[in-house]
Amino acid sequence: MSRTPSDKLHQLIRALTPMEKRYFRVFLKGKHGLDAKYVQLFEAMDAAEHFDELKWRKKIYKTELVEGKKFTELKAYLYELVLKSLQQFDEMNSVSFRLNHLMQSVSALFKRGHYNDCRDMLIRAGKLAAQFEYFPQQLEIVRWEKQLAYTRMDIDFLHKHLEYLQNEEMRTLEQLQNASAYRRAFFQVYAAIKKDPLHRGPDRLARLRELISQDIFSSPDAAISHTARVLYYRTLSLYYHTALEQEQFYETGKILIELQESKSYFLKENLSDYIAALSNHILACGLLRKYEEVRQCLRKINDLQAITEDDRRKIHRQYFSGFFALCTYTGEFEDARREMERCLKEAERFDPHEYETGSFYLQFVPICIGCADYGAALDHLNHWLAQRRTVGREDLQSLARILQLLLHYELGNFLLLDSQLRTAARFLKRKNRLHELERRFMHGISEAIRLPDAKSRRAVFARVKNDLAPKANEPETRALLQTFDLLAWLDSKAGGQTFAEIVRGKYESETGINSRH
Repeated sequence: MSRTPSDKLHQLIRALTPMEKRYFRVFLKGKHGLDAKYVQLFEAMDAAEHFDELKWRKKIYKTELVEGKKFTELKAYLYELVLKSLQQFDEMNSVSFRLNHLMQSVSALFKRGHYNDCRDMLIRAGKLAAQFEYFPQQLEIVRWEKQLAYTRMDIDFLHKHLEYLQNEEMRTLEQLQNASAYRRAFFQVYAAIKKDPLHRGPDRLARLRELISQDIFSSPDAAISHTARVLYYRTLSLYYHTALEQEQFYETGKILIELQESKSYFLKENLSDYIAALSNHILACGLLRKYEEVRQCLRKINDLQAITEDDRRKIHRQYFSGFFALCTYTGEFEDARREMERCLKEAERFDPHEYETGSFYLQFVPICIGCADYGAALDHLNHWLAQRRTVGREDLQSLARILQLLLHYELGNFLLLDSQLRTAARFLKRKNRLHELERRFMHGISEAIRLPDAKSRRAVFARVKNDLAPKANEPETRALLQTFDLLAWLDSKAGGQTFAEIVRGKYESETGINSRH
């Protein structure tokens, strides 16, 4: 049986940034003429949106008879060339690559007896490693300094600098061990939280408290490097979010972002942790209704220049997720609706195996409800429900069923609602999610669809809203109401205003800011 041609080369070329493609063309310049077959193949693949091996073979070899093996070898050669080009590109733009290059140069020069050049390289490497806190490389540099002095029998150098080198070694070892302790604690807290994301019992919280009660969390001063201090605040931020200590979650996140921005050159090496910090701070600000700070964080995320493909995916996801959440809080539904199309269009550039656009569909539902487009809202909800997911958050699954009932009510599908109510009740009971909020809402919908006039239905919705309002801050309902303001929808049904008008009114009364600016 013939094997299916691999598209990995095409995927690699299509994923290159414009700067990386430009560098590759410069990298090729002078190696062969532009008519070289691998150059033609690169340009053909770069221009092609879809994989088409037969078309490329004909383009390159024209009428020439070619064995499949020859074209396979051409693809393999081009793949290796692209990888070499990317390695050189990263070497120019990555501190770790530059540092490794310097240390390899030290080794090469030492073998050939160029000791003065070795020392020059070590000085350059030492400055770079110290600035970016590459502790293992700093230890390696100290070892080389001693080895170099010993080889040259430079007793004068050892006499003057040995104590300094010993102190540097001890200080760097201490920083390495200190950062390692914080990294271990961070992953212990992270693992404890993610192991069972739906369990918020006292046992897990007690375990988390135990982890952050270690001596290293007694004070920020216990963290003796920038790397350690970032880990200190990241770990505490995780804990405060899980423990629902919102003010501390907000304050810790604010300090963390300020700390990361104080040494912005670190962000040129690792942007991922900064994106996570901004994303968490958006959540913290949203919980405390600090919406202007949410906008500031969104602008920062949107202005970031990705280093890796993973960064690009995270920037896209966190920006749009945060923007849609903000618009849902403030009532800027039309603005969000316009951005939905751009969100999905930009998501097309990501590998669908690595990036699931379906996670946005549930956010699209309240946006479409705010725009009174209930048919589109139901389509998005059905898309979300059809997604394959390994761990579905139970509070979101519960919300999805409530939204389903709400949308069928808005669409006037009263006959269908009767069976939908029974199906939803069975689902929520099976998932142990039929709490007081869900029960009262479903009872209200069931009562409303049996009433003959709008006035009677308004009275039902007013009663349900008044019944549910005191429960808004209970743990099992808080997450649901943060994703969709069910009380605002009930208010709109009771008072005759639109859902969007109620949400905007609540936002303006809380903040004094006109959301329709």
